[in-house]
Amino acid sequence: MDEDLLCVGIAESMVDLKLVASVYDRLDTAVWIFDFDHQRFLWANRKTLEIMDAPSLQELQSRDLSADMSPSVAKRLHQYRQDFCKQDVSFSEIWTLYPKGKPKVLQIMMSGIRLNDGRMALLCEAHEHHEQQPETLRSAEALLHTTVMISLFSKDGKPLYRNTAARAACLSHETRFTEQFTDPKIGRKLLDQVEIERSSKLVASVMTNSGKRWHELTVSTCHDAATGQPAYLVSEIDVTELHETKERAQYLASHDTLTGLSNRTYLKERLTQIMKAALDRGQTATLYLVDLDDFKLVNDSLGHAAGDLLLQLVAAKLKDLSGSGDVVARLGGDEFLICHLEKEGSASPDWFGQSLLQAFSTPQIIDGKSKYVGLSIGYAHYPEDGIRIDQLMRHADLALYRAKSNTKNKCVRYHDRMKQLREEHLAIRKDLEQAIREYEFVLHFQPIAFTGNDRVVSAEALIRWQHPERGLVRPDQFVPIAEETGLINDIGSWVSLQVAHMQARLQRQKLDVSLSLNVSPRQLSDPQFVPLMRSLPQETGCDPSKISLEITETVLLGDIPNARETLSLLKETGYRIVIDDFGTGYSNLAYLHNYPIDGIKIDRMFMEDITSGGEIVKLILSLAKALGADVIAEGVETIEQRSWLSQNGCNQYQGYLYSKPVSEERFLSMLKTQVEIAAM
Repeated sequence: MDEDLLCVGIAESMVDLKLVASVYDRLDTAVWIFDFDHQRFLWANRKTLEIMDAPSLQELQSRDLSADMSPSVAKRLHQYRQDFCKQDVSFSEIWTLYPKGKPKVLQIMMSGIRLNDGRMALLCEAHEHHEQQPETLRSAEALLHTTVMISLFSKDGKPLYRNTAARAACLSHETRFTEQFTDPKIGRKLLDQVEIERSSKLVASVMTNSGKRWHELTVSTCHDAATGQPAYLVSEIDVTELHETKERAQYLASHDTLTGLSNRTYLKERLTQIMKAALDRGQTATLYLVDLDDFKLVNDSLGHAAGDLLLQLVAAKLKDLSGSGDVVARLGGDEFLICHLEKEGSASPDWFGQSLLQAFSTPQIIDGKSKYVGLSIGYAHYPEDGIRIDQLMRHADLALYRAKSNTKNKCVRYHDRMKQLREEHLAIRKDLEQAIREYEFVLHFQPIAFTGNDRVVSAEALIRWQHPERGLVRPDQFVPIAEETGLINDIGSWVSLQVAHMQARLQRQKLDVSLSLNVSPRQLSDPQFVPLMRSLPQETGCDPSKISLEITETVLLGDIPNARETLSLLKETGYRIVIDDFGTGYSNLAYLHNYPIDGIKIDRMFMEDITSGGEIVKLILSLAKALGADVIAEGVETIEQRSWLSQNGCNQYQGYLYSKPVSEERFLSMLKTQVEIAAM
């Protein structure tokens, strides 16, 4: 009834409100107003009191309906309130109410009514529903309380009915069938399938009041019981958790959990597809294997957490550098794979690999610390270097092995001879283990002399391997393999002990000459290294002040944790600390100033700079003077180079101009001859 017309009628005819109330009480229709907020009856006519078995309106109003209200009913009432607030609508449904525990089946017309205080309330007009077959009642209750979403749609997709669960899920009571799909095309395709097969099922992404969800929908053709018109009966189950679990399982099966990159399991099928597509499009597909240099050192020295952060950083950067059609994967450990697609006619066959090296040529921030990350890259082209995935992987791995043992070229393409080289390396690795057990190493010494008078003042100890079959093996042929396998620590310990014994012998023979030995970053990170070096003076009788430990610049750049403390302990023991191959890394005055540095060895590459003025060497000499450090020039091969060094304040040199590395016997002979000449 229109409230405005009613009020006008009352005002005009002066009808008593009690008369209006008595009119409502004479109706055979139960009418009441329900308070959404307080879950109570606000007002009811006599028929309502009769149905609700209430002796009076006051008693009915005192009933707290929320006390035994089911969640499904509460949810349904909440839906009604939302709909009434949005627009003027009404709903007709069969409800079973339970006044004083007795079931009453009612056909109820529900609509919204605005109270004087502005709140929305529920106006109900009800008749007893006389068709009370048990099956009918129970099915109505089941539809109300089930979590399965049941809906009825007309052929044009308009909603005809939704149960409580379906209404709670949909965005609006007017939402059409296809409008609930994230992609409406899927909904239309489903209906087309139903028209052919009369029933169909699928799992699809739908938009709900809870956001995007995954529903399993079963749609069947039927007829609307009210009009007899063809319709669609839809049942939906929310399978979001199951779907996401399945997706997660599929993701975990094909991706690396640490980096989020594809894993080895995913690769074979995907790479086969990419290779075929590249061939069809006239593109070159290149398989790059990327390995981190000294990753084990990071794990051992900084901890596995820092190692994980490094892997995540590298993974993210490789992904950013790769193209949209490329595949980036982590194969395990510190090894990554990139399948890169390149159009024909690129400037250089390895430009992409070189760009990866360039991207990591500057320090990376790991756990708030600056660190240089070195890469070794091996690659193979498809189809030139292989036509099968396993073949390409094997060939790229051979190229990677070569890159890891090459100090200069860190991006290497596969070639046939690499198989032989790999076999040789594996043989060397096996023989190295025996060499350590059998003490097959010897030391040679390269003299270091004054630039002014050629007097030998020191010598660098250089290891040689006296292989029982190969003869004398140079360090560049086995030291990289020893570094890679960790055998360098055992070899380094042997060298340190031999140099200490040699220095003690020099003292006993009254030969005032210092010695130096190379110490790798891996040795410095070995917790046994410092205790060993501190024990040598007492064990051998050597003078540690006459022994220099040559380290690389990378030691000063954060690659070794507690490097300053380690070097300080060695310095306290009496050893001199010298930077080897200075100028090839990234050191600067700030780094050097913070470390106990006694000397600098200028790398041999700068000797060529002398012929064009030597400005870089002059800069290094000035830096060393500011630090109070001695300077030794390496790789001096001409008299002109030695003269220039002497004139510009570099007092010591090492190189073939004076002598190649010689045996211990030959070195001692040189020193004794020098003493004899000086005594004349």
